[in-house]
Amino acid sequence: MKTQRNTVQRQIILEAVKKLHIHPTVEEVYTQIHKNHPTISKATVYRNLRLLAERGEIGQVSLPDDSDRFDKRTDPHYHFKCKICGELSDVDVEYLVGIDETVRQKYGFQVDEHDVVFRGICKNCRVMQR
Repeated sequence: MKTQRNTVQRQIILEAVKKLHIHPTVEEVYTQIHKNHPTISKATVYRNLRLLAERGEIGQVSLPDDSDRFDKRTDPHYHFKCKICGELSDVDVEYLVGIDETVRQKYGFQVDEHDVVFRGICKNCRVMQR
């Protein structure tokens, strides 16, 4: 495996993900960085976010029919996506470690990891609906 050096741009991108208290898209990270570092391209942001996720320095949440989001948290946890405002939030409930083995035994799949995204209406949007 080729060793990747830690570039200044990569460090700026990592800091931006950690500073943003949301699960940002590539576009949101780029917008945040572009303010102070206009020479960093969107392609550089995209490439480095993917690399940081592959290296386990940030999390990546892939959502069907939506842009991938990036997460400063790297521990296994679940997420909730509001179908009204689109906010993606961490859900701190017990992570079901044994479910991977259950699926392996039942279906013969090699399960490396699993993601769960709950969908519905967040507390703030529910209040606004009243």
